Amino acid sequence: MEKARESVFISAIRSFCRMFFGFCGLALALFLVIYSYSTLTSVSSVDDKTTMNYLPDANGNQAVVSLTAPAILQLNIHGVIGEPKLLDSDTIQNILAESRTNLLAGNRVKGILIHLNTPGGTVVDSDNIYRMLKQYKEQYKVPVYAYVDGLCASGGMYIACAADKIYAGPASATGSVGTLIGPFFNLSDLMSKVGIASETITAGLNKDMMSPFRPWKPGEDSSLKNLVSYFYQQFVDLVAASRPRMDKTKLVEVYGAQIYDPVTAEQLGYVDVANASRGQALLDLLKEAQIDPSALYQVVELDAKSGWRSLLGNDFPLRGGIIQHLFGPNLHFLKNQFVYLYQP
Repeated sequence: MEKARESVFISAIRSFCRMFFGFCGLALALFLVIYSYSTLTSVSSVDDKTTMNYLPDANGNQAVVSLTAPAILQLNIHGVIGEPKLLDSDTIQNILAESRTNLLAGNRVKGILIHLNTPGGTVVDSDNIYRMLKQYKEQYKVPVYAYVDGLCASGGMYIACAADKIYAGPASATGSVGTLIGPFFNLSDLMSKVGIASETITAGLNKDMMSPFRPWKPGEDSSLKNLVSYFYQQFVDLVAASRPRMDKTKLVEVYGAQIYDPVTAEQLGYVDVANASRGQALLDLLKEAQIDPSALYQVVELDAKSGWRSLLGNDFPLRGGIIQHLFGPNLHFLKNQFVYLYQP
């Protein structure tokens, strides 16, 4: 009887080991599949931070041509500027850097078409992306054109000022030169009515400025107002310098943070060509870049790799720049940020 009990115990251990090592083997196989997928879908090396897609040219052709043919980089500014991993400074920096390497090495990129559909975003990312484009243009001696395909507001307008020419589609809206932070809410009266008290321990004058849990003191928002004015003046100066037909005085005193249809935007100097198509903007860019549109050339875009999220697809709400998502939970990165943002 003792021998039988020992056999049952050994059998149980053997079954457990089989299950354990089977599970380990399955996990290892899954890891190898995921690793192989990420390797095979990479455009070149595993260190690349972007993937390259081929876009239609001015005639709608999307075929892959010679790897030595000149290329136009379409840089998509779609959605809220500053969104981490999608449209922040680091993402655009990676795209611009990798436009000079791998399949685009050898100075293939002869021009950039900024494709805009954005309500704007953070001050710091808008300014960084603008300066990156200016540096790229000067360093590599390539023309940069912009095409507004929907909304080009606030931070989008800021970035578009890096372009040599701005084209606006028939259903576009452009403008909203302004700066904001907030809103801030004050709950102190409500708290006192329901018998709730709050205390924050601070050191430093106005360290808890604009706290919603106590009455605000006169002048505690002065530093915020000064910064808003500083960033606004920077924005105005940039637009006035980049858009030669823009009346700076009217921009401040009349146009303000309004947005305009393409025809009005052209009349006021926000854009150069109204009711244009992407193909028209692309053909003019090719001419400026000294590329024969009847010869072989390639239009490409570089998308940021999104790690594990890439296995789930790219159907994320903010990639389309839809305005109704502006106050959604995914936009927490805008909290307490100075923004060039259109908020109707």
